[in-house]
Amino acid sequence: MTNSINEVLNSDVIFVTGSNTTVGHPVIGAKIRQAKQNGARIIVAEPRRIDLAFDADLFLQITPGTNVALYNGMMNVIIAEGLENTEYIAARTEKIEDLVACLADFTPEKAAEICGVSAEDIRKAARLYAKAAKAAIFYSMGVTQHTTGTEGVMTLSNLALLCGNIGIESGGINPLRGQNNVQGACDMGGLPGDLPGYQKVANPQVLEKFEKAWGVKLNDKPGLTLCEIVHNAGHGDIKFLYIMGENPMISDPDLHHVEEALKNTEFLVVQDIFLTETAQLADVVLPAASFAEKDGTFSNTERRVQRVRKAIEPIGKSKADWVILMELMNKLGYAKTYANPAEIFAEISSVTPSYAGINYDRLEQGSIQWPCPNVDHPGTMYLHKAAIARGKGLFRPTEYKPSNEPTDAEYPFILTTGRVLYHYHTRSMTGKVEGLNNLSPESFIEINPLTADKLGLKDGAKVSVSSRRGEIVTSARVSRNIKEGVLFMPFHFAEGAANVLTNPALDPISKIPEYKVCAVNIEAFDEVSDYA
Repeated sequence: MTNSINEVLNSDVIFVTGSNTTVGHPVIGAKIRQAKQNGARIIVAEPRRIDLAFDADLFLQITPGTNVALYNGMMNVIIAEGLENTEYIAARTEKIEDLVACLADFTPEKAAEICGVSAEDIRKAARLYAKAAKAAIFYSMGVTQHTTGTEGVMTLSNLALLCGNIGIESGGINPLRGQNNVQGACDMGGLPGDLPGYQKVANPQVLEKFEKAWGVKLNDKPGLTLCEIVHNAGHGDIKFLYIMGENPMISDPDLHHVEEALKNTEFLVVQDIFLTETAQLADVVLPAASFAEKDGTFSNTERRVQRVRKAIEPIGKSKADWVILMELMNKLGYAKTYANPAEIFAEISSVTPSYAGINYDRLEQGSIQWPCPNVDHPGTMYLHKAAIARGKGLFRPTEYKPSNEPTDAEYPFILTTGRVLYHYHTRSMTGKVEGLNNLSPESFIEINPLTADKLGLKDGAKVSVSSRRGEIVTSARVSRNIKEGVLFMPFHFAEGAANVLTNPALDPISKIPEYKVCAVNIEAFDEVSDYA
């Protein structure tokens, strides 16, 4: 997030897109509702009528996969009506002429035809956003989990820069991280081309610094992303795979292929707190400690580094992740040892400029937001205040491209996926809580009443859903919150798993799969004929 969570309370306009915020990020969703009470105007652009749509001043129920078209249509209106922030653009951006040229013919009427909403609503959204003194964008995986996900993020950046909303309090672009330490994992180098602090492995100066700090020779070639690893394992190119705290047997697209790939891996190690569906395929399972059994830090979605303090000793043979990794690297010949997580964090600070001023002594007094370049620095509430990090904000115009998998006669419906409030990711933890299972016990698929009537499907009926990758059985949930011709499934459940169906096609830049759009068919499930 460029800005902080509490800043939203003073935003004038809040644009929520690609995020079911009250479900995926309920604390932030509650803050947005508080902002509404403070007078903020809310725009929601989502394929489903999410809870926040009922709080919105304007709701655009777009067709899945049409985010870029919507944002481009809004910017066409802003430029045509002279609503852009010309002073900000002149002082803090470059290449505005490229954006203007790209959007010249992308009228709200053209965008409306693609998105399945009215041109007038696109105009209203553009005017609301552009005329606000402080407008904040909140997005999540509904923007990124497309083959054009990177372009979706770039287009939101264009929109924010066009209206001068980067580098101001209560504005910005705020991607909401899907899990509690996704930000921290990325900060620490959990990306195939990065070392800690987003320092690139291909940069010779960066590599030299880390080689000196660690006393080893490092590879300067970026690695593979998760989906690329699974693909290569399926083709026999990866012989050994180590999976930590991840359950790709539920969370990855095209689960039949995932299962084949993991079974094809010569040696699979899984480190987790429970025997997940993925761990059940492992050659070795290393029992990790839960959050309550270990000390450390989490870095949350607003870049806030927070202490986690051990409440109980690890149960059974489980160990904290850092202990497991340290003991493993010692057995592999790297003799470095640590007495506690504070020592590890001190090393992090020594090689990571954005964390340089953070240490355990300071964290004992309270959390700190990076970048924090020295111990006298208070941390950074919002980014790009003095200047855009690269010098000037770069407009990167993007043409709309349709999703990878169009509907056809055999698969005539669009399936999109997401979360429910009561379960967390693949239910490794929440699936063991009786009360949560009572509230949300099983997989389901949302279907519009008109679509259901055409197919003769009733609420609660068992249905068969198929795509080009597989078929599952689930329960129909007839709902006016979904558009006609569009279906929605939560991805949490192993039985009736949505990701049996989803498309593994990747964004060519980020390598994220297109979870949010795939072509499917749905029909009544005939237990006799289907199991005959």
